[in-house]
Amino acid sequence: MSNPIYNLLDKVTSLYINLKKNQVNPFWVFPRYLGYKLQHKNIIPHQKTTIVGLKNIETGGSVSIGITACGTDHKNDPTIIRAEGKLIFKGDFSIGRGCRFDIGPRAKVVIGKHGYINYNTNIIITKQLEIGDSCAIGWNCQFLDTDFHEINYDDKKREEDQGIKIGNHVWIGCNSKIYKNSVIANSSVVASDSVVKGRFEEENVLIGGNPAHILKRNISWK
Repeated sequence: MSNPIYNLLDKVTSLYINLKKNQVNPFWVFPRYLGYKLQHKNIIPHQKTTIVGLKNIETGGSVSIGITACGTDHKNDPTIIRAEGKLIFKGDFSIGRGCRFDIGPRAKVVIGKHGYINYNTNIIITKQLEIGDSCAIGWNCQFLDTDFHEINYDDKKREEDQGIKIGNHVWIGCNSKIYKNSVIANSSVVASDSVVKGRFEEENVLIGGNPAHILKRNISWK
């Protein structure tokens, strides 16, 4: 039978080694990690992490913030999460350094398990964002579900803003922009530097361009 004390020591030792490897200060991380645990939030924060609205965050697994270095980021890149609305992690998830989350007071963001968001990505949501399981989101991406300003012109079509929905096992390449009312279906790939403004409900497709369109069908990726 496994000893729970030994299991805990193994986890702490493994985390300590990983933090040192990635130039993260474990003596700063551990107190904050324990403080979050006492508030029922399973968050492992990099020393340059700022969280506003902790009460609005739910963690269904371990959420690491800025822990894993990616080569071109820097150990002092700050990550800021401002959650006036709901931010829900369904399971284990990793957020890179330098990311910005700005979740409005009436917004809801739901992020699936076993995925990651790479460094310097901006999540700016006023209504709704859903990201499925096992998604890989590259660096310098942006998710924005509002125009903030209104432009009127003749024959303008009115549509209700419905947020953004990303399916399971979706790879979004670096520097891509995902805008309001966009849908990306399961097992699809968004090419780097793409601008997505539309509903791509067909699964297993490669989309890319500005504006993005389907480039290939029946793809697979790993």
